[in-house]
Amino acid sequence: MRGWDELDVILVSGDAYVDHPSFGPAVIGRIIESLGFRVALVPQPNWQDDGRDFKKLGRPRLFFGVTAGCMDSMVNHYTAARRRRSTDAYTAGGQTGFRPDYATTVYSTILKEFFPDTPVILGGVEASLRRVTHYDYWSDQLKPSILVESKADLLLYGMGEQALRMILPLLDKGVPVQSLTNIPQTAFLLPNRKALSEYRERDTIELASHRLCLKDKRAFAANFKHVEKESNNMRARRLIQKTGNRLLVINPPFPTMTSEEMDASFDLPYTRLPHPKYKKRGVIPAYEMIRHSINLHRGCFGGCSFCTISAHQGKFIASRSKASILKEVEAVTQMPDFKGYISDLGGPSANMYRMQGEDLSICEQCLRPSCIYPNICFNLKTDHKPLTEIYRAAAAHPKVKKAFVSSGIRYDLTLARDKKDNRDNGLDAYIEQVVRHHVSGRLKIAPEHSSEHTLKLMRKPSFKLFYRFKEKFDRINNKYGLNQFLVPYFISSHPGCELEDMAELAAETKQLGFKLEQVQDFTPTPMTVATVIYYSGYHPYTLEKVYTARSKEDKKAQHRFFFWYKKENRNWIRRTLEKRNRPDLADKILK
Repeated sequence: MRGWDELDVILVSGDAYVDHPSFGPAVIGRIIESLGFRVALVPQPNWQDDGRDFKKLGRPRLFFGVTAGCMDSMVNHYTAARRRRSTDAYTAGGQTGFRPDYATTVYSTILKEFFPDTPVILGGVEASLRRVTHYDYWSDQLKPSILVESKADLLLYGMGEQALRMILPLLDKGVPVQSLTNIPQTAFLLPNRKALSEYRERDTIELASHRLCLKDKRAFAANFKHVEKESNNMRARRLIQKTGNRLLVINPPFPTMTSEEMDASFDLPYTRLPHPKYKKRGVIPAYEMIRHSINLHRGCFGGCSFCTISAHQGKFIASRSKASILKEVEAVTQMPDFKGYISDLGGPSANMYRMQGEDLSICEQCLRPSCIYPNICFNLKTDHKPLTEIYRAAAAHPKVKKAFVSSGIRYDLTLARDKKDNRDNGLDAYIEQVVRHHVSGRLKIAPEHSSEHTLKLMRKPSFKLFYRFKEKFDRINNKYGLNQFLVPYFISSHPGCELEDMAELAAETKQLGFKLEQVQDFTPTPMTVATVIYYSGYHPYTLEKVYTARSKEDKKAQHRFFFWYKKENRNWIRRTLEKRNRPDLADKILK
C-alpha cells in the first residue's frame, strides 16, 4: 500500500498494538515515522513456531527495536505469590499466552539467531529496569544486565524519544551501532576496559562487578545507591560494571524533556485506536481503561522505595503545555464512542504537573532521591494553580460532562505549611476543585502504611498527614452535600514491616471506618530500594540489616490483618497477638 520495498526500522512488541500516546510502541513508531523513516511493528509475535512472525517483514535497513511492552513481562504474568495471572490487560480479549516470560530477551535472542548482523536495540520498561545487575523475584536469582542474555547491541533506558532522535540520523549515515558510545541514556557492552572511551575519572563510577554481587549481597546493595542517585541527578556520571569478560557501560540520562519536546510526542497523528485486526478477538482491557484519559506529565519526585517510576520516567517532571493538553481533550471529544466523560486527567502522581525547583542550580547539586521525603524541599515549587486551570478548562468543554482525576493524588503536597503557602500555591482551591468536580465518588490516595518506621523505609510521610487530608476531604464533602469516599491503598510485607505493624495498621484503619479492599502484598520488582533490601537484607544507603517477611507463611500472615472482618481470621488474630504480648491490639481490632 505504501510502495515500500524495504523498512528502515522494525519494532517488535509484547503488547497488542494500540495507536495511542499512552502505549510506548505507538509513541516510538510515530516518532520514527515523523523523522521520515519507514517503520513497521510486529505485535505479539509467535515465539514458539518456526519464527515466521519475526521474518515476515524481512531485514530492516537500520535496526530491530524490541520491547516487552508497557509492563515488565514477569509482573504482567505473575502475582506477588508467583501465581500465573488469569488475564493479560495488554492483549485482546484479556487473553494470556500471547507473550513469553522475559519477553525482551526471548524476542531479541530469536532476532539475533535469524539476523545476526542486524542491530537489535532494546527499550521499554522491562529493559530499562533490568539494565544493570538486578534481582529477579520470579527466578529468585541475581541476573546480569539484560544486554547479556538478550545478545542485543544497545539499550535505551527510560523514555526513548530523545535518544532515538539522536541515534536514527547517525545510523542513517552509516555509523555502526558499536560506535554509538556517547549517546546519553543508553547502555551497552564493551569487550574489555581498554575499549572504554576516554573520560575524566570523576565522571565515571565503577560498580561492584556482577561476579562480586553474586558472592556478596552487601556489595550488590551498595551498588544500588549509585544507580539510583545517578538516574536522578541533573549532573549524572557514567556507570560501568564488569560483567563476565565484558564491561557494561550506562551513560547518564538526557536532561528532562521540555514542554515543547513533550508536546512533539503527544501531538503526533495517533488514531487513538487498537489495530483493526483485534476486532473479532475482543477489547484490550488496558486500552478500555485509558481510551478517554489524558496524560499531563511524566516523572515522579516522590522517590518511594517500592516504586519504579523514577527509575524509568525520571525524578524530574516533564510537563505538556496547556495548549497540547486541550488539543487532546478536543481529540477525545471527537471519538465516536465518547459519551462525555474523560476518565482521567493525570500522570504518575496526579498533582505534580509543572512542579520543579525554584532555583534549578540548587537542584543540580541535590542528591536527595525524593523532593518530598522526609519533608517537602524548601526549593520545590508546589504551585497547583496551573493544574487547577487545566481541570477547569477541560471541564468547561461543551462536550465534556465530567473530567475525572483517577490517578492517585500525592496528598502531602496539598497540605499547606502556612497561610502564605496555601495562598501562593492554591492548595485549598485545588482540593476543592478536585472533590467538587473531578471525583467519581471515590478518591484514590496511597498512605501505604501507618507504622512510622515502615513509612520511613518506604520514604512515605507520616500517617498523621493522612488524618489532616481526610479532615479536609470530609469538610469539603460536608460543605457541598457530597457523599464521597477516600480509597486508601496499603502494602503488606514491605521490608521493615513486622506483624505488629500490620496489626496496628488494621486497628488504626478500623478506627477510621475503613474495611480495606485495595490491598497489595509487596512485589519485588527490579530497580527499587525495597527490592534490594528484600534480596540482600541490607539497606543500600546505610548498609544496615533490615528485616523482611520472605516466606509464604510470613507474607500470608501479614496480609491476613487487612481482613480482620472475616470470620476465619478473628481467632487467628487473637492467638497471634496474644503470643506476641499484644492483647491490646487484638482488642482494638476485634471489639
